[in-house]
Amino acid sequence: MAGKKALVILSKGAEEMETVIPVDIMRRAGITVTVAGLTGKEPVQCSRNIVICPDTSLEEASKQGPYDVVVLPGGMPGAQNLAESPAVKEVLKDQDSRNGLIAAICAGPTALLAHGVGYGRTVTTHPAMKEKMMAGDHYKYSEARVQKDGHYITSRGPGTSFEFALAIVEEVLGGDFAAQVKAPLIMKD
Repeated sequence: MAGKKALVILSKGAEEMETVIPVDIMRRAGITVTVAGLTGKEPVQCSRNIVICPDTSLEEASKQGPYDVVVLPGGMPGAQNLAESPAVKEVLKDQDSRNGLIAAICAGPTALLAHGVGYGRTVTTHPAMKEKMMAGDHYKYSEARVQKDGHYITSRGPGTSFEFALAIVEEVLGGDFAAQVKAPLIMKD
């Protein structure tokens, strides 16, 4: 199980819970997580004015791959920044070409749409993003709290962050491992 690596791409306006909870859960599972600032390694102001300090810049983190999972938090305008970034497109295309796990939550999946990744897959998003995600008929839509299809995991919003993070751990390390990480969290079943 050792040596698993995750990349979380953090942009200005990201949703705090959708960033921090997956990072926390993956680190509890022993996954080496790199929080990469989209525009550099300076502190990033998130959607609720919480400031998060990235570990490094996306430019530097891209050189440290490949990663077992690339995570795209939602939040606005965070997800829009991810969707407009050529660097994010490059990371996603590389991850997709290796069938590497791509996980996006809330408005984060709109970056998949913007960069032409995962077409034909079943995805979920925050309800406010459903119409945008379904424009162009590139995806099948699910109302599931967490949706897995192939090497894609998508989820709905801040309230699904724990389930989303545990689904990533399960995919990267296995169900037994995810159960061990979940037990001490005292989550409702």
